[in-house]
Amino acid sequence: MAQEILTTFADDVKSVSLQPAEVSGSYVIYCNDEKIFDRKEQGRFPDIKELKQMIRDKVAPEKSLGHSDKK
Repeated sequence: MAQEILTTFADDVKSVSLQPAEVSGSYVIYCNDEKIFDRKEQGRFPDIKELKQMIRDKVAPEKSLGHSDKK
């Protein structure tokens, strides 16, 4: 997932970091210190298409994601 994000947003995202959580089962995604996804709040994991759309909307809203933009 990290490699996909870095490849898709090569000019917009400089790094992806993973941090162990103090709470088991925690899976929270932040973009520029803003929470964009929380597994416990959503009750599921995001798929890569959804995750790329959320990141795009924060870092490069004008960027086309090609096939990932289609619903």
